[in-house]
Amino acid sequence: MKTEKLINREQPTRKEEEVLEMIYEIAPCSPKDVVARYNEPRPHVNTVATSFQSLERKGWLTHEPHGRTFLYIPTVPREEYGGNRLRNFIHRFFQGSISNAVSAFAKSEKLSEKEIADLLSTFKS
Repeated sequence: MKTEKLINREQPTRKEEEVLEMIYEIAPCSPKDVVARYNEPRPHVNTVATSFQSLERKGWLTHEPHGRTFLYIPTVPREEYGGNRLRNFIHRFFQGSISNAVSAFAKSEKLSEKEIADLLSTFKS
């Protein structure tokens, strides 16, 4: 099961997540492409390239040769990655309880009963 593999995969750091989210926007891409998306002051390309290498080592990216360089591509569809992040968040902050998480959202966001039911049904599949 793909989800099981994602849960057991080493998770990206916050900086790596920031880079990975940019990669999802523009993939396939190189570290230079990601650096160009940052506001000033931009990180050095070597710093971003290190994140690419770490994400690849952790299994979140793969690369293809492109001339004298490489283009990187996420190994996991964006929706699956987002679901994985959400599950990790629930595990970390709500002891893995979906109902506790939904309850907290319902209290703070004033969710309707239908929205709550929709949220719960997405976790049952």
